[in-house]
Amino acid sequence: MKKIFVVMTLALALPFYAYADNKAPWEGTFKPFKGEYEIYGGSLQEQKAPGRNDSKVAFSVEGSAAKGMFDAMQPDEKRKCTDAAGYRERRKGNVTCTYQPHSGYNCNFGFDLRTGKSISGASC
Repeated sequence: MKKIFVVMTLALALPFYAYADNKAPWEGTFKPFKGEYEIYGGSLQEQKAPGRNDSKVAFSVEGSAAKGMFDAMQPDEKRKCTDAAGYRERRKGNVTCTYQPHSGYNCNFGFDLRTGKSISGASC
């Protein structure tokens, strides 16, 4: 009797399980994005010309790519760079994403080109 109960339960649950995951398959493809970059030496606050032993790159990504990054980086920061109305900020490691009603989404990150290590791409 127990075997029949287990089999019937599985038979009834299987169609619901199959229907629940009816999403389109994920397409892991590269997409174009809007952004800018800057190669520099020194620090973000005190930039100088890049040199052989001091070269960094900062990236600024905007639009749908920045929105996707912002959405993936929950929650919003409690300590923000500004208290402007509608301003939102999210940070994970050296990646900072913001939303401002007048300009939309923006994300910043960078790399030390000598070491390959991740560095911040923005400062308050």
